[in-house]
Amino acid sequence: MGAPQKTLSIKGKRFLLKVESSNASEDYSKYDELRNEIWDFPEDHLTGSRNMMCENFLHDGSSLFIGVYVEDPSGQIAEDRLHLVGFSYGFVGVRDKTVCFKSLDNLWFYSQYTGVLAAYRGYGLGVQIKEFQKEILVDVFGVYTVTCTYDPLTGMNASRNIHHFGMNVLEYQAATYGEYGGFLNRLDVPTDRFFMAWDLKRAVRRPAYRLEDLLGGGHDVVEVEERRVGGRSREENLEIVTRLHPDLDHEFLLIRIPRDFYLMLRETDRDDPAIRKIPVEWRMKTREAFQRLLQRGYKIVDFVGLKDRTGKNFYVLNKAQSS
Repeated sequence: MGAPQKTLSIKGKRFLLKVESSNASEDYSKYDELRNEIWDFPEDHLTGSRNMMCENFLHDGSSLFIGVYVEDPSGQIAEDRLHLVGFSYGFVGVRDKTVCFKSLDNLWFYSQYTGVLAAYRGYGLGVQIKEFQKEILVDVFGVYTVTCTYDPLTGMNASRNIHHFGMNVLEYQAATYGEYGGFLNRLDVPTDRFFMAWDLKRAVRRPAYRLEDLLGGGHDVVEVEERRVGGRSREENLEIVTRLHPDLDHEFLLIRIPRDFYLMLRETDRDDPAIRKIPVEWRMKTREAFQRLLQRGYKIVDFVGLKDRTGKNFYVLNKAQSS
């Protein structure tokens, strides 16, 4: 079969999204090079280029590689490392380990990496990659569930996964990846993750609520104050967790997260213990909040980033109703 592809025009630039089909192992090294440029953590490398080629579902395996290429100033889009600005990688897995591959209904797709270079994060490419991935999984693989993980404190990922795609949080995983450094993580901040499921057959549905009724109305589980902090490169207004209210019992609750957790990680990367612990406190306090509320039967149903000058970010949780 030919490699599925699509060309998009976004904000005056053309991008090519294409499923990798090469049978030359050297063509796969560009994905690991891009992964390291995005995450800046060489220790977490992908498998060797020869193995990646064999993994490709178009060859011997069950993996799907999608590359995103940008046009150059001459208007050409070449499928090479120079033009590669984003990618995704994942593979088919199984839900029930007692059934394994004996039933097609037991298959799901684990989307392990989706990344875009910082210079191209204003083009909505993360959503476009996932939409294209969905097309391939439904039309070619015949797989209708995607799983993935992401850091609960990253609003950009929450907006895409929870609000846009309506993914379901299956589990809160504490310190999933152990010590994980690089540009988007820090070794002293535990790598907690949401384990998510995306039902490709299901339209986004969520219970009706009015955000204005929840804001400032005693629905906030995480109490926060703003503080001017001397950061690593400049002074920043950062949000500081002061208290938790995990025993609130309204139909809808809010869990606030930082405006920009990646910026917080970078700017608090200092020797001063009081500053350094700010993101650690966010991790530990929100871990407690999410775990306790999920255990009490609450479900994460939406994510909202306010468009006002405060830029506050909130998860919306709804208490499951007993029948």
